[in-house]
Amino acid sequence: MSIATLIKSIQDIMRKDVGVDGDAQRISQIVWLIFLKIFDDKEQEWQLTIPKYVSPLPSRFRWSNWAKDAEGMTGDELIDFVNSDLFPALKRLATTAGVSDYGKVVGTVFEDAYNYMKSGTLLRQVINVIEKDVDFNKQSDRHLFNDIYEKLLADLQSAGNAGEYYTPRAVTQFMVDMLDPQLGQTILDPACGTGGFLTCAIEHLESQVKTVTDHKLIQENINGVEKKPLPHMLAITNMILHGIDVPTRIRHDNTLSRPLKDYGTSDRVDLVITNPPFGGMEEDGIENNFPRKYQTRETADLFMALIMHLLKHDTGKAAVVLPDGFLFGEGVKTILKRELLEGFDLHTIVRLPKGVFSPYTSISTNILFFEKGGPTKEVWFFEHPYPEGYKSYSRSKPLTIEEFDLEKTWWGGEKRQGRKTTEYAWKVSAKEIVLRNFNLDYKNPHEVEITHSDPEELMREFQEINRQIEAAQNALKTELMQALEDRG
Repeated sequence: MSIATLIKSIQDIMRKDVGVDGDAQRISQIVWLIFLKIFDDKEQEWQLTIPKYVSPLPSRFRWSNWAKDAEGMTGDELIDFVNSDLFPALKRLATTAGVSDYGKVVGTVFEDAYNYMKSGTLLRQVINVIEKDVDFNKQSDRHLFNDIYEKLLADLQSAGNAGEYYTPRAVTQFMVDMLDPQLGQTILDPACGTGGFLTCAIEHLESQVKTVTDHKLIQENINGVEKKPLPHMLAITNMILHGIDVPTRIRHDNTLSRPLKDYGTSDRVDLVITNPPFGGMEEDGIENNFPRKYQTRETADLFMALIMHLLKHDTGKAAVVLPDGFLFGEGVKTILKRELLEGFDLHTIVRLPKGVFSPYTSISTNILFFEKGGPTKEVWFFEHPYPEGYKSYSRSKPLTIEEFDLEKTWWGGEKRQGRKTTEYAWKVSAKEIVLRNFNLDYKNPHEVEITHSDPEELMREFQEINRQIEAAQNALKTELMQALEDRG
């Protein structure tokens, strides 16, 4: 069964349930059920691989003991069990003293989760579909989870949950490849969503693993924060599927809710890789956690201030997706860009074409690559072109990682040596940027610019050309008539 068919079949069952109102609730319901299924699959593995592993869940709350049997609990008995026994028990794990890290993970996932279904018969049908068609102990099905949460996020977007969108795999892969994380480096995504950047980083690091200790280094150095319950639940699930058995470092929190001055040396990280929310406004009072010069309610600006603060002084590097508005914006944005050029080496800005995030948003975006230890002397820009024959990207024609071979070939390795100006790449000196009041919105100088005039002006030009054509036709007609009369 395809992922789209699996999710649709589950949602079709849920639509019959009077307790589930809209796509957002249906998706939340699907996610906690899939989490418990995955956790149970993983527990079976841990019992074989981890000496003396003890489940944090009482026996009757493990998926295999209440959900696995297709002929098991159903109807009112199942609903009563889920609402009165299962959920209270799982929620308590978040606050009960002495609970193992495995238990804390479950508790964190369920602290804001709810069972919306009222029909135990329909809930049993949903459980049976999940149990029958997905086995996350199979490597192939683990990879399917990426497709599952992309499908769920697409549905979330159509459900009106703005701000939750999927960063295309090609973009996350390219950003990780260029940062090239190494074992032992601390990695942070302060707005991790469903964990796409972090899972990509894990896969990059796995190729360096040679010992069990190396694998522990990955677990100890992958950090993420997500404030919304549903993406956080998806991120936790994603981490478990990618070998982070106890993802306690993926916190359910708002990174911006902590005063900037409270982030000390121990909070600094080697690498930040993120696509922070942009275009939105933070809740009242959040801006007061930042010094006055940074105070704004625009989310992306606050995240940039935080990212710049959190990078280690000697090794800190970042790759951040930001909208065009940050490049040319003023006010707090100007302050951030000035400090970025003075205190960091903003060495590369990759300008992405429209449609990269289609269908989630049409906003034009850029990837900023910078590292601690400025000042910036020059900024290289690279305009990513559409493939031949493309006018935009779409779900059926997405951006692919192979397209970034252009940037990778040009990049110049770890030290970015030998970069050259091309039809897609150009550089601008920091002095010129300062003279432009830190406006980073540079267009490709090698591109022939087409100037689109004012529509009214174009109409006047069109009418004037028509008059000239008509006059020429009349003059030609007169000349012909005169020639015929002369011959007669």
